[in-house]
Amino acid sequence: MSAKNVKAMVLAAGVGSRLDPLTSQRPKPMVPIANKPVMEHIFNLLKEHGITNVVSNLHYMPEQIKEYFADGSAFGMNLEFRYEPELSGDAGGVRACRDFFAKDTFVVLMGDLLTDADLGRIIAEHKAKKALATIGIKEVDDVSQYGVVLTDAKGFITGFQEKPQPEEALSRFASTGIYIFEPEIFDHMPASGSYGFGKQLFPKLVQAGLPVLACDVQAYWNDVGTIAQYKQSNFDALEGHLRVSMASNKESWGVRGKDCQINASAKIEGRLALGDRCQIGPDVTIKGRVIIGDDCRIEKGACLEDTIIWSDTVVEANAQMKNCIVGSNCSVTSGNHTEIAAVKWPPHLVAR
Repeated sequence: MSAKNVKAMVLAAGVGSRLDPLTSQRPKPMVPIANKPVMEHIFNLLKEHGITNVVSNLHYMPEQIKEYFADGSAFGMNLEFRYEPELSGDAGGVRACRDFFAKDTFVVLMGDLLTDADLGRIIAEHKAKKALATIGIKEVDDVSQYGVVLTDAKGFITGFQEKPQPEEALSRFASTGIYIFEPEIFDHMPASGSYGFGKQLFPKLVQAGLPVLACDVQAYWNDVGTIAQYKQSNFDALEGHLRVSMASNKESWGVRGKDCQINASAKIEGRLALGDRCQIGPDVTIKGRVIIGDDCRIEKGACLEDTIIWSDTVVEANAQMKNCIVGSNCSVTSGNHTEIAAVKWPPHLVAR
């Protein structure tokens, strides 16, 4: 469903410390999911629903985001970026962009989420039930990792639990970082200072008896906030568990970018997403789920299994890699590498 004439904000100012060491190299919204920044997938989702006027707040490594997206015209978007010298909380970041939204309903998305939710349906439900704020929710297996919401029979929120233990949880529905707001929301925020949605604004609204709606996203959703979640999001995209844009050249084993060279003796026994201008050498073996970024070279006899490699990286001959994530501009030495995330190889290795 289209949500034309609705504006949006993508929150992109956070540091992303839980993704370290990957975020020592780039801001969290720019970490690649299936070889495209997670923020690009968010913009594609917005565009799919007719939402093309978007503002984002920036703080950590802002130039990387601005240089990649520019004014958004190359992505079919009209983008505006605003730098925050000091972080002011997620609600505070939205408050700083109040003038962008004028007097209309607007959407706010966290810059580290991956979803193919029908935003048009969520906006329509928000308007039909005359909510002041709507929170997209999703049922989760491990409630101890999320803030969960409690609702009445009509779907309006009556309370919250912050990361409850499973035996104490009164709900299994977590907030997804997908929000719909009416412009009056700003009347309920302090004029200055750090201010957050989850621990301050939303509980305040619910306590005051104001209409805060919960809407099940009924779609794929993952918070790309930890190494484990980042890896799982990539593999979910590769296996088609959600709709995201990937390389257009489809193969029986996955997708291939432009101008790639794959030696005839290479064995692809799993699912593979290959970026542009990659070289796969003789006797290379691909197992499980593997994603390789642009301009990478995988040398003779290397074996990659359940591994993600960012762009401009070389995997040397006979290297054996399993459950690894490797950043850009790395050189992976020969030998066995298991269960590690690396930005510089060597010496920056972190066991996971």
